[in-house]
Amino acid sequence: MVNYSFKSILKELMRAGPTMNVDKDGSRAVLQGDERTAAKDLAATLYDALATGDRERLDAILHPRFEGRTTEGMPFELGGVYQGPDAMRRDFWGRIAKYYTARAEPTRFNWLDDGRLAVSGRYTGTARVGHGVLDAEFVHLLTFSDGRIVELVQLTDSEQWHKALTPESGLRTVEFSVTDGIAVLRLNRPRQRNAIDQTMADDLYEVAQRCAALVGLRALLIVGNGPAFTVGGDITVFADTEPGDLSTTLRRMVTPFHEALRIFAELPIPVVSAVHGSVGGGGLGLVYCSDVALAAEGTKFATGFTTLGLSGDGGTSWYLPRLVGLRRAQELYLGRVLDAVEAKEWGLISDVVDASELETTALSRVEALAAGPTRAYAEIRGLLRSADSSTLPEQLSAEIDALARTGATVDAARAVRTFIAKSAPAFEGR
Repeated sequence: MVNYSFKSILKELMRAGPTMNVDKDGSRAVLQGDERTAAKDLAATLYDALATGDRERLDAILHPRFEGRTTEGMPFELGGVYQGPDAMRRDFWGRIAKYYTARAEPTRFNWLDDGRLAVSGRYTGTARVGHGVLDAEFVHLLTFSDGRIVELVQLTDSEQWHKALTPESGLRTVEFSVTDGIAVLRLNRPRQRNAIDQTMADDLYEVAQRCAALVGLRALLIVGNGPAFTVGGDITVFADTEPGDLSTTLRRMVTPFHEALRIFAELPIPVVSAVHGSVGGGGLGLVYCSDVALAAEGTKFATGFTTLGLSGDGGTSWYLPRLVGLRRAQELYLGRVLDAVEAKEWGLISDVVDASELETTALSRVEALAAGPTRAYAEIRGLLRSADSSTLPEQLSAEIDALARTGATVDAARAVRTFIAKSAPAFEGR
């Protein structure tokens, strides 16, 4: 993660030097007098247009050959090079607006010797994910040509952008931590056997969004505190709901839960779940979206939906037939309870381990996966996810595209060389 103090931002920009020639003869124009005044006014217009979302003014002040260079290490892979006004507006400023309510507030305008205008200030606002406060210093370096802005180089305190997504906690029923690229999610309603209520559904959605936003995340482990991984939906909530309101309550609760499961399933990293005690109802969804599902000896698995007169959630109707087959899926829906050994035999989980070694074994697996070719894992997850809905020609074409993308990675180039040299590669996820 990139983390710049204000002084180091300015030092870095000064050291970077010119990045684009803007004059026809290849030299950089140095503005003087009235030209500088007009350029400062143009810069002020830029920040006002961004604050008000005025697309017409942005189109008027950005040069057709505009290029934006933004800070590496920002969340959601926002750092990089954007060619053209449309790309900058849509893929950078537009995506910032999707994840933050942020405003760039300039405080100082200084001309540099090479003809660029250095604008320093702060980004302020809040994150839509995590709801933390954003307060990050920035320096923008602007280049002008033909009365328009032709280049913007941005450096900012990217750590503050990440912190806004993950405030001190904000989570009430789950625990979430990230160490050395490995995220650990712990369901934490042990007295309720990690039953899923509205708060837990919201927390899981929050964590899923945080995982999607984290740069450098390489693997996720899902576990549960207390005597059970999760018994599924919180029946006490259903019992306390008036019969006429139950439909609305279920829809409100399951919607963020399902969105969390969707995000977990689509993360470009391997996901490992380690379950114990019992796994029931919609809580099975956290097992379904895992690439590796480990269970402690003696763990019980049941859908339990029909006991409550409900049709089910957690992606069960999609995943179960694919994992265990239609007939067995029907059997589970109609009340069959599996122990851990049966769950493995049926294909619901990957392996059964001693209860005392569950977390140790799971952490070892997730660490090994995190050290692997995560770009390749991401492509594999996508291919397997789309296989059932694709024709063979479509899947063959998708494999070619994925193979080409992974073949262009540093990890693949290094792995080929080390394979020939009979040594072990060090994968970096790039």
